[in-house]
Amino acid sequence: MINYLMAIFFLLAPSAAGADGGVVKVFKGTGRYRSDIFCTVKGDRIFKGTSPYRTDIMYTIKDGKVYEGTSVYESDVVMTIRDGIIYKGKGVYRTDILATVKDGKVYSGTSSYDSDILFTVDGNLTLEEFVAVWYSVVNIN
Repeated sequence: MINYLMAIFFLLAPSAAGADGGVVKVFKGTGRYRSDIFCTVKGDRIFKGTSPYRTDIMYTIKDGKVYEGTSVYESDVVMTIRDGIIYKGKGVYRTDILATVKDGKVYSGTSSYDSDILFTVDGNLTLEEFVAVWYSVVNIN
């Protein structure tokens, strides 16, 4: 599993109401400029950077599953989220657990030890927003 730094790496900032229509941007580090945007969440889609184009959709979220690109085929499931547990692919077995989410903390695997916290989120996120942050953290390391 990727070696995560144990801190918050991203600032999740909802856009001003009406300006972007509920768009959420995930910034790199403490960045606040357009060039610092890692990805943008629009509805159930996560776009690369600030791109609005279908060809730049990184992930689609549907029914607790995260699909590669615009796909919603079972063969393209990259992650399943159920009851605060993140499973690899379509897996739902203990051996498929990537992380456990509890009280804003994301722990490696099934752990609940502070030493195994991958990152912490201060505030509430939708599933789509959480996935954007998850993949941002994975890709920064």
